[in-house]
Amino acid sequence: MSLRLQVGAATDVGQVRDHNEDDYLVDHDLGLIAVADGMGGHRGGEVASSAALEALRIAFVAGAPIDEAVVVANDAVYDQSVADPNLRGMGTTLTAGAFDDEGHVVLGHVGDSRAYLLRAGGLERVTTDHSLVEELIQAGELTPDEAERDPRRSMITRALGLEPGVLVDVIELDLEDGDRLLLCSDGLTTMIGEPELAERLHAEPDPASVAVELVDAANAAGGLDNITVVVIDVVDVVDDGGADARATVPSEPVARNVAPAAPAAPEEPKRRWFGLRR
Repeated sequence: MSLRLQVGAATDVGQVRDHNEDDYLVDHDLGLIAVADGMGGHRGGEVASSAALEALRIAFVAGAPIDEAVVVANDAVYDQSVADPNLRGMGTTLTAGAFDDEGHVVLGHVGDSRAYLLRAGGLERVTTDHSLVEELIQAGELTPDEAERDPRRSMITRALGLEPGVLVDVIELDLEDGDRLLLCSDGLTTMIGEPELAERLHAEPDPASVAVELVDAANAAGGLDNITVVVIDVVDVVDDGGADARATVPSEPVARNVAPAAPAAPEEPKRRWFGLRR
């Protein structure tokens, strides 16, 4: 079986923040997709997320497996924060996936951005938040419902760039035709619960449309943070005489109401969403 990825992505500043510290990466040539959620002030957060994704891509191109590439990204953010006093203390989450044409994906995960798998209508969270409330849930001190309302839910316990080296969660999945993956920043998941996520992901077949729909829903619910959504559909490829099996999607954040899903080239954007954020 040979699979291709059809990807839709959107990022938005939200309703409260004045700048966007989120960023994302979609590189079909490499089979590399990632979401980063920066923190560290007006400049620091957007620098951290952007620097992490660029270092991740360079390390992956050089042959590093995804977990080692995430560590390289961590060290790049840390070194830059040490070198520039204005960036001291910046950091970023990072959830990244390395995909191949046979349906394997290896995820590298640090922080509280998330990856979900929708299969046969059922939604499963495949990453674990590195956050205080997640630790309290695991310890039995909070229920998941209580955690959704807990004021400490934005306190993360692990991020890129805070110190040399970082522990990376590695998750391996065997994907199937019809699977849908969601990578997102917490600006989505703090606004929309998992039942609604599952419903919306199941109801809308086009990945570009559902990415925009999820961002709009998070904004309608309050948009308290920057919001970044990448939706990845796994499609079995029918031999078409040698055409490229990979969909083509721009790696830049896409404009609202412009569908980036392959194979058609993207339209001229009406409004650009610049991905750079927390």
